[in-house]
Formats: sequence, C-alpha cells, structure tokens
Amino acid sequence: MIRKANISDLDSIMGIIKSTVEEMKGYNNTQWDENYPSDKDFISDIEKQDLYVEEVDGKIAGFICINYDEPKEYIDLNWSSNYKAMVVHRMAVNPSFRKMGIASRLVNFAEELAKENNVSYLKSDTYSINSKMNSLLIKCGFIKIGEMSFLGKEKSFYCYDKIL
Repeated sequence: MIRKANISDLDSIMGIIKSTVEEMKGYNNTQWDENYPSDKDFISDIEKQDLYVEEVDGKIAGFICINYDEPKEYIDLNWSSNYKAMVVHRMAVNPSFRKMGIASRLVNFAEELAKENNVSYLKSDTYSINSKMNSLLIKCGFIKIGEMSFLGKEKSFYCYDKIL
C-alpha cells in the first residue's frame, strides 16, 4: 500500500538511506552520501506532503518524493514539452524488498498522482553512474532528454521526462 509518509516513518526512511548509501559506495556512486539526503530533507518533504511510502507487512519497503519543484539547472535543457510537470525526486527501495517491483510501483504511483492532479508530464534526473535508477526510468518509459551539472558532482546527471 502506498500512502503519504508521516514523521513516524523517518527512522525507517533514514535506515533505507544508510543502506542505500553503503550500496552506492560499492559501485563508486556518490550521488548520495552521509550529508545528502538528510533527515531535514525528508522532514521537509513530509511537512509539504510530498513524500510517499510503500508499506509491505507493516514495514517501509520504499519511498518516493513527488512535487512540482524543478531545480534551476532544468531551465537550459531541451525538454519534450512545456507542460506543467510533476518531478520525481528522492526515491529508494529497502534492500530487504528488492526484486519485488516496488520501484516500478512507486513510479507508476507518480504517474497516477500526476493524472489525478491534471498533470500529464513527469520529469526526473539521476546521477549518470546510478545504473539502477537510469535503468528503472527507461524501463518505465521515460526518455533521456539531456544532461546537466548538478550538486557540484564530478559527473553529469541524466535528465528524463515522460508525457503521460
């Protein structure tokens, strides 16, 4: 079941972040680290009601942040549309729940949420070496529209969109 996150989910979310950061280090992916994303980022997401969790058997299996906030770096990119877009941000799946379709369900949820809000366009980005997220976005029908420098990282971020 996917629902809005609440503050009592924060410890579970941060546990997922910790294990995800460790995993990312294993393939030299520095998109996330000990400083980002922080509990403050998720508290803000929860307060704005932009964070959603997938709960399986009473445990947080994954999460996704969905809102209208586009990084300023998006301005110079050649997006597929000028429509108002919802943007997929911080997303991860609990390692204990991998290979169960959780990530695809979270992206499908983002699409449904957009449609419910009369939005027919999604955007997202991820670090170029984040092979799992890049593969997921492509699998879910997103199109890579360009690259950007972001967060002072050494490598570029790939930007994706999908017209619903």
